[in-house]
Amino acid sequence: MTYPEIERLIPQRDPIRMVDRLLEVEGETATTVFSIRSDNYFLEDDGALAEPGLIEHIAQSALALAGYLALKEGATRPPVGYIGEIRKFQCLMRPSVGDELRTTVEMDDTVGDITLISGETRVAGQLVASTRMKIYVRQEK
Repeated sequence: MTYPEIERLIPQRDPIRMVDRLLEVEGETATTVFSIRSDNYFLEDDGALAEPGLIEHIAQSALALAGYLALKEGATRPPVGYIGEIRKFQCLMRPSVGDELRTTVEMDDTVGDITLISGETRVAGQLVASTRMKIYVRQEK
């Protein structure tokens, strides 16, 4: 799927949308892509993405996977998601304008509306961030 199709999977819209494309889904694992533009909401003065931007990107990648799975099951609208807890966040470098983030997320465990996910973000094959987080995902009716 490519933009604007991503808007069918996540409720976020510009300027806060942090996923351009859902590249692939295999079971409960997905890969997304996002290119950092100069108008990004999470850019710091030095032109690099702030750490909360990386966290938001990983969370939206997980929500894109949840949206894909929901649409596959017949939903007509994307689910709404909220970050509940961030665990073991690691930022090895802050990507900059022009960098393409490639993120793999995996749904590890779900209890009710709470899903534990793990995510890794890379730029040109180099790991830039990783985390585990709990996200609350709810399907709007």
